[in-house]
Formats: sequence, C-alpha cells, structure tokens
Amino acid sequence: MSGWQQSPATALLILADGTRLEGRGIGAVGHAAGEVCFNTAMTGYQEILTDPSYAGQIITFTFPHIGNVGTNDEDIETVNMAALSGVRGCVLRADITNPSNYRAAEKLDAWLKKRNIIGITGIDTRALTARIRESGMPNGVIAHSPDGYFHEASIMAELKAFPGLEGLDLAKEVTTAQTYKWDQQTWKWGQGYRTLENPDFHIVAVDYGAKRNILRCLADQGARVTVVPATATAKDIMAHNPDGIFLSNGPGDPAATGKYAVPTIKALMDTGKPMFGICLGHQLLGLAVGGKTSK
Repeated sequence: MSGWQQSPATALLILADGTRLEGRGIGAVGHAAGEVCFNTAMTGYQEILTDPSYAGQIITFTFPHIGNVGTNDEDIETVNMAALSGVRGCVLRADITNPSNYRAAEKLDAWLKKRNIIGITGIDTRALTARIRESGMPNGVIAHSPDGYFHEASIMAELKAFPGLEGLDLAKEVTTAQTYKWDQQTWKWGQGYRTLENPDFHIVAVDYGAKRNILRCLADQGARVTVVPATATAKDIMAHNPDGIFLSNGPGDPAATGKYAVPTIKALMDTGKPMFGICLGHQLLGLAVGGKTSK
C-alpha cells in the first residue's frame, strides 16, 4: 500500500456565499435547501429536530455528542407523531455513536432516515456558529450521497430556488387541521406521561406550530387545553369560552403569519381575556400592539 487511503466525502453543506463544507453523510439521502441556523443545547436533540419552529431550517448543533442516547417515541414534539416537522437537515461535529441509554429504541441515523432529514458530520460546528452569529443566518443546501458523487448542478439549482424564510407563512404548513382537546401532563420518573384528571381552568391554544411539551406544561398547571388551528377566528376561539388564550410557538416570518393572525389577536384583546405567547406567538402579540419584527 502506498500513500494515505482517504474515503471521499459523502455529504456537502454549501452556503449561499459559496462556502463549501465537506463531511460524512447520515440520515436521508438526497439534497435539501434551507436557512442555516444553530442550537447550543447540550440535550434534547430529538425534541429540537421535531420542533415545528425549525421548519425550513438546517440546524447546526454546537454540542459535539449528538445521537449518543439514541431516539424513542416519547421525545417527539410534533403533536401528530407521524408528521414531519419541516426541518431540512442537521449539521454535527462528531460521528453518531451507538446509543447508550435505557430509553433508546432506535439509532439516530435510522431515525433521521425515517423522518427524511439529511445530516452531515465532521463539521467544525462552533466555527460555523460563530460565522452565523456574526453575519446572520445564511441560506444553504445540504446533500448526502453514500457513493460520494454529487450532481452539483441540481444541488446549486435548489439552493438558488430557495426563497429564504422572510415573507413565508409556514404556520399554515405545520398547524393542526382540526380542533382537539389536550390533557396529557409532563413525563415523570416511574410514571411516564400522566393525564390531568380534574382541571381548574380552560385554556385555548392557537397552534402556529405548537410543541407537545408546552401543552403538557399547561396541563401541569391544571389547565384543560383546547387546541385550535392557526387560522381560527376570534369568534371560533371565544365559542370555547376560555379562561385564557395561549399563542404558540411556530416557524416562518411573523409579518406573513400576522396578515391573518394579528386581526384575530386584536379582537381577542378586546375581550379582556388573559393572553400570552411564546416564540412566534409572542412576536404576533407584539405586532398586534403596534410593534415591528426584524431579523
């Protein structure tokens, strides 16, 4: 044998400014464009990858050991267990190791394949994060080809065709299609997820991309929750006779979602019912009282 033996790159991450990063592919095969963002959490990668707030984005994880506790069916944040969250891809520092956790039911690589999420490992994620922090979140395209061959014309065409998230109303893509009740509480050691038996009050949650655990936290506080679609009118919401109203998290541009959400929120404010929002919901509430959002 002569010289070094080096395997070809099986994954690419190309940013809109032409920056090209090569690594090893995991998860689904193919290519997908999205907005490249980052997350600094040390735990909860499965919850992050199923959070509808990340729809249309490629998530860079700064913590290096992603996948080491595997995946399971309990740590999914999309309300519909079978639904895709809309995440376009993930960027990791280290290769995925075999899971070491008693709750692990499946390896992260296999789980990513099932959810059609493309991944790349071997990237200096902290350097990429520093770049994003300094220059903003760029559009990018992530590609995975097990044989190392990439049809770069198709990959770059997808990147050029991606419009970015500004001006996009993604809430309509991830919201529930119909109203439903929620009474599940948070997970407890030795008990799993519990059911609220005797609610003290009633909250209507407007679903712009709600996470399961936020609804569970409301149930922990004694709230019976009714979840309604993002497009529900003030009349629809008030017909449930709520004690309070919750505006959920979600993806996309608040200004775009606000075209139909803000008039509804203003009408709800006129009722005097207590109301609060998280993430996109908080931004929409800000728009409703005369604020502006910027990226």
